[in-house]
Amino acid sequence: MSLEDKAKAAAKKVEGTVQEGAGNLTGDKEAEAKGKAKKAEGEAREGVENAKDTVKDALH
Repeated sequence: MSLEDKAKAAAKKVEGTVQEGAGNLTGDKEAEAKGKAKKAEGEAREGVENAKDTVKDALH
């Protein structure tokens, strides 16, 4: 809904992608898993924001 929340979701996805990639490169399975989790969290947040926008648009 807000641009700030969308930016935070995108940043979380990028952060997760970078951490996952670093873990993959170094063979650090824990970092890779944490990166995947952060990426999933960012995607979930993005989905929530998109759902908010859909509801807002439907009400107007």
